[in-house]
Amino acid sequence: MNYLKTINKQARQRGTTLIELSVVIAVLLRLVGVLFIGITAWKNGANTAASIINLSSIQKAVRGYQNMNALNTGDPLPVATLTSAGFWTAAPVCPAGGTYTSTATVPSQGIAYMTCSITGHAPSATSLANW
Repeated sequence: MNYLKTINKQARQRGTTLIELSVVIAVLLRLVGVLFIGITAWKNGANTAASIINLSSIQKAVRGYQNMNALNTGDPLPVATLTSAGFWTAAPVCPAGGTYTSTATVPSQGIAYMTCSITGHAPSATSLANW
């Protein structure tokens, strides 16, 4: 005797379900969020480096002007004097929007002529010792 089996299967649909699609979108959004955090950190690091390079260039201009004009430590030296001497066309500005403040005098070795108002926009102690 042969028994006839009837199989009642529904045809399986091909494609993705709403849950699978939601999971993929969530993973992609998470990756985009990590990317934005990385870009922000990269931009902050670049601004810090550019600010330190600006401060280093300013310090070199001060030392150059000091040597060319035989100035001593503590002699007055406003930023406008360096601008008119041709070291730059306009006083440098912080790329991150901070403000540079000068001592307006020739600093002793190891002291920066200008500082930035943003925390972290300063050379390391070992670099500053050579200024």
